[in-house]
Amino acid sequence: MALTPSNMMALDTQAPSFKLLDTVSGSDKTLEELKGAKGTVIAFICNHCPFVVHVNPKLAEVARQYQEKGIGFIAISSNDVEKYPQDAPHLMKEKASEEGYTFPYLYDGTQKVAKAYDAACTPDFYLFDENLKLVYRGQFDDSRPGNGIPVTGTDLKNAMDALVHNREIDKNQKPSIGCSIKWVNP
Repeated sequence: MALTPSNMMALDTQAPSFKLLDTVSGSDKTLEELKGAKGTVIAFICNHCPFVVHVNPKLAEVARQYQEKGIGFIAISSNDVEKYPQDAPHLMKEKASEEGYTFPYLYDGTQKVAKAYDAACTPDFYLFDENLKLVYRGQFDDSRPGNGIPVTGTDLKNAMDALVHNREIDKNQKPSIGCSIKWVNP
């Protein structure tokens, strides 16, 4: 499996708008209706990637903690479901239930949203402020499958804490590393 790093979109970039199917509720959702009062995390994930599977329990826990602090969480899967049927919308809904997601799990079937965000891998994390300006992008933490480092979410949590408490967010941010997004006709 080839490791793919984040592309690291420029800080202060305005979050591209979208309207996507929420596989959990079965209805279309927009960024504007899902954004948090203090900030918004957008995570590009999928069902099958071992790097996502590795962080899933802690991601669900961190999301619950920070949703209470006004941070909205949105997960998006943009993988080609023809080649990777385990990432199909009906299985995304099952995964959200299994993992205890308290956030929408959106399906980007056209892959336009992933391209608008310059997303490259799963997981790929973006944190936007209350005005939907990018303040953090990169890794959840230093843990990877098999490296023995506990999954904590430290990098993303530090950025969210700074945002919630109106402190400066460290601009020295590490890219996420994971499976490549499975593009249709790459």
